[in-house]
Amino acid sequence: MEFSDLLAVLMGVGTVFFGLICLIVLVWVMGKLFRGVEQPSPAPVPAPERTVSNGGELIAAISAAIAEELGTDVSAFRIVSVRKL
Repeated sequence: MEFSDLLAVLMGVGTVFFGLICLIVLVWVMGKLFRGVEQPSPAPVPAPERTVSNGGELIAAISAAIAEELGTDVSAFRIVSVRKL
């Protein structure tokens, strides 16, 4: 390995580490600058209650989706109950 090759490798590695050190310093300085700034937290909005107007349509849609996924007929299984997770 010649001297010029070694110099090129050392310059490349040095440039990378210098850039990383600059990024670390920049993040540290920005952390110090913005530490005192408080952001107002938004008030939590309660989720609206969802009601099903027609439970039979919901069961039919769920049954059709399951039957399509399983590749069977809808009459091959029975849905006993549906609950929100």
